[in-house]
Amino acid sequence: LLEKMADVSLKEAALIVGVVAACYWNSLFCGFVFDDVSAILDNKDLHPSTPLKNLFQNDFWGTPMSEERSHKSYRPLTVLTFRLNYLFSELNAVSYHFLNLVFHVVVCIVFLKVCKLFLDNRSSIVASLLFAVHPIHTEAVTGVVGRAELLSSIFFLAAFLSYTKSKGPDNTIVWTPIAVTVFLVAVATLCKEQGITVVGICCVYEVFIAQGYTFPTLLDTAVQILRGKGSIPFSMLQTLLKLIVLMFSTLLLVVVRVQVIQSQLPVFTRFDNPAAVSPSPARQLTFNYLLPVNAWLLLNPSELCCDWTMGTIPLVESLLDVRNIATLTFFGFLGALIVFSLRYPGDSSKTVLMALCLIVLPFIPASNLFFPVGFVVAERVLYVPSMGFCILVAHGWKKLSNKSVLRKISWVCLSAVLFTHALKTLHRNWDWESEYTLFMSALKVNKNNAKLWNNVGHALENEKNFERALQFFIQATQVQPDDIGAHMNVGRTYKNLNKTKAAEESYMIAKSLMPQVI
Repeated sequence: LLEKMADVSLKEAALIVGVVAACYWNSLFCGFVFDDVSAILDNKDLHPSTPLKNLFQNDFWGTPMSEERSHKSYRPLTVLTFRLNYLFSELNAVSYHFLNLVFHVVVCIVFLKVCKLFLDNRSSIVASLLFAVHPIHTEAVTGVVGRAELLSSIFFLAAFLSYTKSKGPDNTIVWTPIAVTVFLVAVATLCKEQGITVVGICCVYEVFIAQGYTFPTLLDTAVQILRGKGSIPFSMLQTLLKLIVLMFSTLLLVVVRVQVIQSQLPVFTRFDNPAAVSPSPARQLTFNYLLPVNAWLLLNPSELCCDWTMGTIPLVESLLDVRNIATLTFFGFLGALIVFSLRYPGDSSKTVLMALCLIVLPFIPASNLFFPVGFVVAERVLYVPSMGFCILVAHGWKKLSNKSVLRKISWVCLSAVLFTHALKTLHRNWDWESEYTLFMSALKVNKNNAKLWNNVGHALENEKNFERALQFFIQATQVQPDDIGAHMNVGRTYKNLNKTKAAEESYMIAKSLMPQVI
């Protein structure tokens, strides 16, 4: 039955292709912006003259992994697809954007296949369509560098689908799908690091869905065994064996990955992620507050911004900060869902559990909770977590639309959500057209980030528009007076305008801000 259910018909695939094309056709007119510049325009690993082995020795930006300045993001397979684009069209941006669009379509179709394991047909299509049009994905789909998310997601979902086939008749273990899963996890991780989190999702699926345990039954069995009254049931031993094999192979992947980093963590500045270098409790309060910020972006993706570093989100420094209410609400809501999904048997709680796993586990590497990352909030890392969000929304919508009173209104609301999201996505794609449009759109949302003011200034400076560039650079120095780069930008622009006295003053300020001993 599951096999029949999980197949995607041609009609459904065509619908997804149509919807994605309608939302993203204008991304083909965008250029290379922001991180694309260092990952593609300046990356020697794309050139046919560079030996292929370099891809596997360098990080995502073409810096050798062994160097200290390397960002340690090891994604050779993503760089390989950039290289194929380069072979095909050199640095013509259209082919890069087109391939991203194709990958997004593939993710949506594979995601539909996954949804059908936990939702009925209609809700699955709803979840998949919501995923296809959600504006939070513009950074991953329209920003060329976002391809790492797209590729990783394809193999992430494929690994999970493969794992669901590992239970044979009479609960026997089928080993081939497990081997395929491990291989696909490795591939996903070579596209982007968080691919490895799919192992956690497979484990939860095995225990709570395939074997159908609930938390209370597991607890009972454990208590019985500890009291010496019962032995471990055979089915549980089999489950344990599968989990051990999965965990062991994952551990191997982690070991290899750590070898590749050469066991140094990348170094980020306090501008990239201000909370990471703050004292307790500000650090913990801020990192926890970022979770509701991300959740809010999924619920209401109206104010999108390409760069959330520096002063975008002021630190939460005391327990009395009103923003802590958002954190508490978020954890309350999440806790309620977790309790519901683990305590009660039944299809609904299984669906909620899988949705929660898809939200929480892939987000953990980006959450700052275990190790610092080089950003505060990044919309692209919500690409996989938004899958879980879409399943939750579709599941809730199904519950509402089954009640006769609410049927009409639930359809109206759903249509409105899909339509507004699609329009927002289409509109947001134009922001990625050039550096100037991207950073100007970011400044509408966010005036406290000096990096954005500087970047608009750079874009204008590249067009030789020094007068206007100067205004943006000066604004950057006002927003972040200790930003050395901003003062140097001001000085350089004054020099270009032949105002040497003013240039000298700016350079002197920059010099006074430099650390004394270098």
